[in-house]
Amino acid sequence: MSSGNAVEWFVDRHVALGDGARLAFRDPWRSLTYGELATAVSRFSNGLRNAGVGRERRVVLLLEDTIDFPVAFWGTMHAGAVPVPINTLLTPETVGYILTDCRADAVAMSAGLMATLGAAVRNTGVRQVIVSSAEQGFGDFLADGDTPATPASPDEVAFWLYSSGSTGAPKGVRHIHSSLRFTAESYGAKVLGIRPDDTMFSAAKAFHAYGLGNSLTFPQSAGACSVLLPGRPTPDAVLETMRTHNPTLFGGVPTLYAGLLANPFIGPGAGSSRLRRCISAGEALPADIGTRWKSIVGIDILDGIGSTELLHIFLSNHPDDIRYGSSGKPVPGYDARIVDEHDRPVPHGEAGELVVRGDSAAEGYWNQRAKTRRTFQGEWTYTGDTYTRDADGYFRFQGRGDEMLKVSGVWVSPFEVEEALIAHPAVLEAAVIGKRDRDGLVKPKAFVILRDGGAGVDGLAAALQAHVKGRIGVWKYPRWIDFVDSLPKTATGKIQRFRLRDV
Repeated sequence: MSSGNAVEWFVDRHVALGDGARLAFRDPWRSLTYGELATAVSRFSNGLRNAGVGRERRVVLLLEDTIDFPVAFWGTMHAGAVPVPINTLLTPETVGYILTDCRADAVAMSAGLMATLGAAVRNTGVRQVIVSSAEQGFGDFLADGDTPATPASPDEVAFWLYSSGSTGAPKGVRHIHSSLRFTAESYGAKVLGIRPDDTMFSAAKAFHAYGLGNSLTFPQSAGACSVLLPGRPTPDAVLETMRTHNPTLFGGVPTLYAGLLANPFIGPGAGSSRLRRCISAGEALPADIGTRWKSIVGIDILDGIGSTELLHIFLSNHPDDIRYGSSGKPVPGYDARIVDEHDRPVPHGEAGELVVRGDSAAEGYWNQRAKTRRTFQGEWTYTGDTYTRDADGYFRFQGRGDEMLKVSGVWVSPFEVEEALIAHPAVLEAAVIGKRDRDGLVKPKAFVILRDGGAGVDGLAAALQAHVKGRIGVWKYPRWIDFVDSLPKTATGKIQRFRLRDV
């Protein structure tokens, strides 16, 4: 087991150590031990070989979160091909774009997605479509035979992920074999603290970098179990899963935590009698959500920031070092600094671009040379996020670089305004953008979802404006407030503020 293929460490190692009978995955229909997983991975790999899918060819995974996801992900890598998990909620047009962009040889997809996305897949001319049913899995596609994993260099491209598209068209991000183990041994071991007796439940889906680590690589690094939820992670569905499976670890996003707190059935452990740790990423967690979760559920949320380009979380609060409203400090194995437009370090408290160094950085974007050169500069990855760092070393999110607002000659963080709004008892969610007033000057505009789901009552907009003035400053308050039923988001929970600019 020394070729460098990640499958050998995450899958085959457990069988070799005599832990093949340990439970690896459970979904609503089936379960899979590590021994059964290793067999299924080898059979999927043989199926690809029999179908003529060669080494380094791309296999798109358009799969819901069932046990067939890890079978296909590791099985593709086992064969020396490159799995490309993509968002199951994308439009047919975007699915077609990604399949064409990555030049997919094959697509593995859930049967339930055929009605909405089947035509888009076939129209790309992909050679092989492998369908997974909830009860039968991949069926006859799995070919018999116990074949060893294809030898691979640790520096060889292992899989692609597509960026979420929160600021534009998705980009193919290429990751190498060794990055998976690096994130497991840094964040998974040293922050999440995953153990063999843990059960992990991630509401964030496995097609996303955050969910991939939560549901696959972190549990499999420790020989733990992962619970998979194929449907949409609504608060009701999440709480039902928590009650049914009693996970010890839970991974969510800020929007979901807010929705769970608004659910009448929320309580200690969020339904799980064994819950010991909660984590959050995708977007910065407002401090009010963290403190309310702690008071109601009894467990702190470890908020952090990661990216598709760096594979998982690289800044995080730690179990013994939590400061709500911040992204915490660098995860062991990563370095972070904040620089100005001339790449010079900025003083404590001053805003600049967050740049990160760590061995999970992607090799680059597919067919995007200019963007690759801008993002990946030597050992450092330029995140595009605006951050400050205080004198105690805690990093605080301010917004995406292109979302910062210059108001009355002073930079204003949209997230700071949103956090102030969410702290009001009437507000469930908020998004803030810049809008020009009659004089052509940029001022904050807010879109607000109320906790009771109703429209804004008379005087509430003025009350919210006064609330923001009192918390963060008189010049930062939103000059306009629209009460809305929903906000445009990616499937991973990130608010697409650029779509609000035309509203």
